[in-house]
Amino acid sequence: MRKLVLVASHVVVAALGFALGVYMLPLLIAPPAPSRAEVARQAASASYTGTFRRGLRDSDALHWGEGTVSIGAKSITLDGELAPGPDYKLYLSPEFVETEADFNRLKPSMARVGDIKTFRNFVVSVPESVDPARYNSVVVWCETFGQFITAARYK
Repeated sequence: MRKLVLVASHVVVAALGFALGVYMLPLLIAPPAPSRAEVARQAASASYTGTFRRGLRDSDALHWGEGTVSIGAKSITLDGELAPGPDYKLYLSPEFVETEADFNRLKPSMARVGDIKTFRNFVVSVPESVDPARYNSVVVWCETFGQFITAARYK
């Protein structure tokens, strides 16, 4: 019995350590976040704004975003914060989504803008082939785990 408890406790500790590592690694390897001044400079030319907020249907304690997102022809910025995680992608959507099911249903009609590398503030360049005016919402998605993070309607 003692050996079973010992093995079980080691398995639990190893699993917790692995989960903590998956959660913390993106924070440890993230580049420096853009300053609020840089975000404000980029946001000044934005045509649209929206708000990331906690409490969306598929957001939870580990998957959320909050702050002001500004959408322009050349860049999309966030003055705010995202829960840390790996492999975040920024998408533009023709419809507001707040669930993984909605994201997967609409993904073929979305435009993938780029990678999000920082969790406090970000600036993501908009490819020339993407016209933000053709969409109405911006979505943060974790590609590796297929996890909805947050979204905001901007028009």
